Amino acid sequence: MTAEILVNVSPREVRAALVEEGVLQELFIERANKRGLISNIYKGRVSRVLPGMQAAFIDIGLERTAFLHASDIVTPSDAEHIEGHAHKPDSHADIQALVSEGHEILVQVLKDPLGTKGARLTTFITVPSRYLVFMPKGRGVGVSSRIEDEAERQRLREAMLSFIQPEDTGGYIVRTAAEGANRDALRADMLYLQKMWRVVSDKTLYAKPGELVHADLPLQIRVLRDVVLSGVTKVRVDQQDACQAMLEFAGTFMPETGDRIELFQGDRPIFDLYGVEEEIESSLGRKVPLKSGGYLMLDQTESMTTIDVNTGAYVGHRTLEETIFRTNLEAAVAIARQLRLRNLGGIIIIDFIDMQEEEHRRQVLHALDKALMGDHAKTSISSVSPLGLVEMTRKRTRESLEHVLCAACPTCEGRGFVKTTETVCYEIFREILRQARQFNFQELMVLAHQDVIERLLDEESAALAELEVHTGKPIRLQTEALYQQHQYDVVLM
Repeated sequence: MTAEILVNVSPREVRAALVEEGVLQELFIERANKRGLISNIYKGRVSRVLPGMQAAFIDIGLERTAFLHASDIVTPSDAEHIEGHAHKPDSHADIQALVSEGHEILVQVLKDPLGTKGARLTTFITVPSRYLVFMPKGRGVGVSSRIEDEAERQRLREAMLSFIQPEDTGGYIVRTAAEGANRDALRADMLYLQKMWRVVSDKTLYAKPGELVHADLPLQIRVLRDVVLSGVTKVRVDQQDACQAMLEFAGTFMPETGDRIELFQGDRPIFDLYGVEEEIESSLGRKVPLKSGGYLMLDQTESMTTIDVNTGAYVGHRTLEETIFRTNLEAAVAIARQLRLRNLGGIIIIDFIDMQEEEHRRQVLHALDKALMGDHAKTSISSVSPLGLVEMTRKRTRESLEHVLCAACPTCEGRGFVKTTETVCYEIFREILRQARQFNFQELMVLAHQDVIERLLDEESAALAELEVHTGKPIRLQTEALYQQHQYDVVLM
């Protein structure tokens, strides 16, 4: 499968789109005032220890204190030999024995702040490069499990072990991108990481609590480092300076990708030309149409994301079971793409259309699992529940596309619905009666949204006249342009 990466740079925002076979698969957005914090290293101060949660709140200079669980704190005994994995959490760790209030600690961000939650931290620092991940508190050499060829795994491990000197500290994980890399490239990456860590270590000695010690690379460079794989044929950038920075980075660390980077100089915006803007706009809606005529309905909440599959206009050509099976197969591929594109994480519940045959259920789950293989985020799929639902999880590391680009509706406050004009009119009637029983006045004035005033003058005019008779006072109506539909005021005059 061929793929391209499109990078759109504007003064306050950088966007990168991964397009496979002409279809947008993943979108990365970084804004100047909301740069992602993942992989940033801070010198923090423990502000509060919570024994009941086996966690601590750490002040790292952000608006909200960050969260550090006891299992994410590395002790000297944890730094054991590595075999392709990082720190293993210790579920029996005691937070009170590990940190205390006022204690200064070097931490790294695991997860960006999400919603009302602060950032998630770890003390097991990792510093990535193109081919390697350096772990100052680890030991030994591990190889990514995605490199399946045993001979290649052994070659990479032996090459790395031959570079490590007795006086060297820390451990290394060989990344998937290192498959086929020569010894010189691995050695250059190792020297780069060692030099970078020396700079970070020196800066840590003089840093104050709450100070950023090391920030990850900007988005356009991270895309080169983490996303550009053998299948990516082109990286098109629409800004000269960004393109030059990417070429320089590639020349130093990824020389084999330098010829794939090119400056886009078309008349139309790069995202418009490839239809990316339209895809972004449609990905913010609840309904996702399928080519067959079926559709998905996605609802994202604080606790989970639910996805409902419907046949819609698709009637099939054979039996009902075959129609349902074909719709579910198509939906499985579309769901995997939507999870990546919208960056949906946490618990995800999928309500496929009920299938009678066990073989059909197995094939749909297999299709979903296969479609998720290209996802960079870790996913886990359970079997079909007794209610016919598929439960799965996707690792949540950054805000979803909806949370990045949108805010809760000020009218409905994110609920997705507002009170009808009829409901608001009846509330106004009750308020008038309440005021009439408690106070003396000459007349009443009702301030409300235009639609509410129009209903009071039309469908509810008889009820309004009855109220005037009941209270013995005239009721005046006035449209308030700044009011939302549910807002009103009853003013005594």
